[in-house]
Amino acid sequence: MNITLLDGGMGQELLARSSAKPTGLWSTQFLLDAPELIHAVHRDYFLAGADIATANSYALHRDRLQPFGIEDRFADLHRQACQLAVSARDEHGSGLVAGALGPTGWSYRPDLAPLADEAAELFAEIARLQDPYVDLLLCETMSSVDQARGAAMGASVVNKPIWLAVSVDDEDGTKLRSGEPVTAILPLIEEFNLAALLVNCSVPEAVDQALPLLAGHGVPLGAYANGFVKIAEEFMKTDATVAELDKRANLGPDVYADFAAGWIAQGATIVGGCCEVGPAHIAELARRFKSG
Repeated sequence: MNITLLDGGMGQELLARSSAKPTGLWSTQFLLDAPELIHAVHRDYFLAGADIATANSYALHRDRLQPFGIEDRFADLHRQACQLAVSARDEHGSGLVAGALGPTGWSYRPDLAPLADEAAELFAEIARLQDPYVDLLLCETMSSVDQARGAAMGASVVNKPIWLAVSVDDEDGTKLRSGEPVTAILPLIEEFNLAALLVNCSVPEAVDQALPLLAGHGVPLGAYANGFVKIAEEFMKTDATVAELDKRANLGPDVYADFAAGWIAQGATIVGGCCEVGPAHIAELARRFKSG
């Protein structure tokens, strides 16, 4: 089986490599303060064996920039995020670049997201900005059907493959974080001609539960879990930072790769990592699952 390797998490890896304290801008802060560090993380994921660099644009939404007085940098920051990924890919000599479209409102809070038609306009602006640079658009951590529909609708304005990644309940991976059955996402495959369907930014055990329910529907299946203990209630507030989230102590590269082996057995052909999953984890995935 030919396995495509995604990269790992960006925001938490940047924080781990710096002395900076988390801010409400999260990974966007490094586009302002240390873009060279972003390039280095992309480079290290490629060196570890990743086939795809995901642009550092997950948190780049106007409503995230506005409280910090930098909404006017929106377009330039998207271009910069994409250019850093492209530069690392070109330096490596192979690979693809995925444009990251993170959730509107707040991660894991689909109740705060605008309805699909309104959200689609926001995502369409991002898709058009990223289109000249990326090979595909990765809609990440979508936590309800409506949120996912808005992202896919917006991404559809450009002619790039759309990969949709949904986040499931950490306690019950058969459900989206909205409480809807994870299978409720399946009609979006045909509606938006999705090129891949993935589960992301949930604990590995929840991913285990979700994947069998999504397999066998005519598109490549993927998975990239996070390494948080859980999504703490304190983080669910929109003024929170990732300082509210704790890294899991028992998810080293070997253990994570064991989970990935299970996902591949369940039908996944795309695997990688999300928050707190770093280059060492991707290197172990490459050692086990990449041919040649």
